[in-house]
Amino acid sequence: MKEMQMIKIITIIGARPQFIKAATISRAIKDVENVHEIIVHTGQHYDDNMSAIFFEEMDIPKPHYNLGIGGGNHGEQTGEMLIGIEKVILDEKPSLVIVYGDTNSTIAGALASTKLHIPVVHVEAGLRSFNKKMPEEVNRILTDHISDTLFTPTNTAVENLKKEGIASDKIHQVGDVMYDASLFYKEKAESNSKIIEKLDLTGTDFILATVHRAENTDDRKRLCRILSELDELAKKINIVLPLHPRTKQKKEEFKIRTKNITFIDPIGYIDMVMLEKTCKMIITDSGGIQKEAFFHQKPCITLRPETEWIELVESGCNFLWTEELNLMDLYDELVIKKLNLSHNFYGKGNAAKLIIDQIIKTY
Repeated sequence: MKEMQMIKIITIIGARPQFIKAATISRAIKDVENVHEIIVHTGQHYDDNMSAIFFEEMDIPKPHYNLGIGGGNHGEQTGEMLIGIEKVILDEKPSLVIVYGDTNSTIAGALASTKLHIPVVHVEAGLRSFNKKMPEEVNRILTDHISDTLFTPTNTAVENLKKEGIASDKIHQVGDVMYDASLFYKEKAESNSKIIEKLDLTGTDFILATVHRAENTDDRKRLCRILSELDELAKKINIVLPLHPRTKQKKEEFKIRTKNITFIDPIGYIDMVMLEKTCKMIITDSGGIQKEAFFHQKPCITLRPETEWIELVESGCNFLWTEELNLMDLYDELVIKKLNLSHNFYGKGNAAKLIIDQIIKTY
């Protein structure tokens, strides 16, 4: 009987959502023989509350390489990542490289790999907001078009790729690895998290909010409006907002003052799951947290005029915030509306296993 060949995988991660997605794949890899994973952390999220705590809480294997590439403009950051990842690939000679989502780490990993003729596997492929002013949208499109294997979370993502001319045999609809993570870590959050008691939220209604995207934080007028409307809404219901380092910097730079919002430091995944599970509603500009809201059966207001998770909007679970609407009106509308949060858009919670099975079959 022919012996199965060893598959060496390099996993490129750098930001919070990628740590969550990669944790599910790393766990699936442990269950199979002849697959060896090498984790490369670009350092895109370098704050301990945005990085180290995720590895600890989610039992992610310690990165074999940490490139330590933190801040900087998009070109500078992506260029440094390209150089660092290329060196690792040349040293390790992997069978394939896995990239996740839509960050600078994603496009740098995909570019470095494809230029060295190493197959690129893109997890969470096919998402489109159709707004190329978002750097994430550019990263998604470019990564999809240079990837060899594309794992999609939804049927909408499959259709997006086909419309762009990507060959059907490259596309595999497996469901969403973040749904895998949500199911797996829910019990751990209930057992281990003390965030509700720490913030004195036991038995109270509150909204969980997050703001971090550059189009919201770097525009003074827009950030001022977001925080002002949140502050006004916080007179009616407590709002808890873990403050992203970029948002904190811009809030101070723009001298934006608030009185009612409860700001907290960035938190780990387990505490975030507990806040999502316990809150009344979520207000966010994060793509991942929009889905997590749905996983935990919470209505969501998205602080953007568009979203890549269009199925949540079309089903009435997610509401887009635009110039014509304010958060108080949206909140009042959602409080009286009965939402159907029982749709099954994101698979069965076994996306990571399906991905590894297909990788073994293909490579």
